[in-house]
Amino acid sequence: MKGEKIKQELLEIVRCPHCQEKLLLEDDVETLGQEENRILVCQNCQHRYPVKKNIPRFVSNEHDLANFGFQWNLFRKTQLDSHSGLPISKNRFFEHSGWKHEELEGKLVLDVGCGAGRFTEIALSYGARVVAVDYSKSVEACWENMSSHPNLEVVQADIYHLPFAPETFDFVYCFGVLQHTPNPKEAFKILPAQLKPMGKLAVDIYPKLFRNLLWPKYWVRLITKQLSPERLFPIVQYIVNLLLPISLLVGRIPLIGRKLKYIIPVVNYEGVYPLSQRQLREWSILDTFDMLSPKHDHPQTLKSLNRWFKDAGMKEIEVFRSGVHVGRGIK
Repeated sequence: MKGEKIKQELLEIVRCPHCQEKLLLEDDVETLGQEENRILVCQNCQHRYPVKKNIPRFVSNEHDLANFGFQWNLFRKTQLDSHSGLPISKNRFFEHSGWKHEELEGKLVLDVGCGAGRFTEIALSYGARVVAVDYSKSVEACWENMSSHPNLEVVQADIYHLPFAPETFDFVYCFGVLQHTPNPKEAFKILPAQLKPMGKLAVDIYPKLFRNLLWPKYWVRLITKQLSPERLFPIVQYIVNLLLPISLLVGRIPLIGRKLKYIIPVVNYEGVYPLSQRQLREWSILDTFDMLSPKHDHPQTLKSLNRWFKDAGMKEIEVFRSGVHVGRGIK
């Protein structure tokens, strides 16, 4: 694992998700002599949580979200700004959070649904101490991408049962995640409890719009969400190779092209991000897979999102549309 100091900092805030008691890091006598032989043990209920590949694991079965572990390990660096050479993740992070760069310096930040760490990288680059959490094995991609950073800890855990002491974090963000949970409202409710008083929360979620009924994405998903990631991925590669050139042509039609291209069920970022042709194809494969593979896809209205923040007792609430629906506020 990492240095003793960082490890101790994590131990101070991590809690048993079953009973919220403190955890002790111990040697696992059943695996002594093997590369990985550390476990976290609850002092109260004696639940045991393994530490594998330097990551504490509070999830025993990630079947429903296996697609995310598959895609983010396959496209480990694709959406990192340091890899693309473009400030795409940085711009989204600060536009959706509304936070100032200097606010993050030295603060403890929780990234819920980190994936491969595209937003983790941004928070770290501005001096934050980040705990990056995901339910899927995408945590391994995040760790591989940024394990050399001294201010990072990565944890595999369930958003409904986060293993941290209440009111621990200065900032919490959850981007691109809530719509893929079984119950986004209940998932959202977990987040404010993680914040210190006056802590700041930012989330985004797919918009619930009437035109979603006409979007082929939701027709195709009736089939694709039933497929395993291994079966779906080559299909996505095939349809992107076939349909992306058509989408590019349609998208270039004056006045109506940017709307019309949505009838073609592949993601097309031309005119949205200044990607090269190679990047356009790679991002299209990644996000078309991300669009078609999740078991859950539950868009929400701005009214619902605003209500969630109010019910949580948040202050200085801002809810708005920026491609997706964005909400932020202060505890």
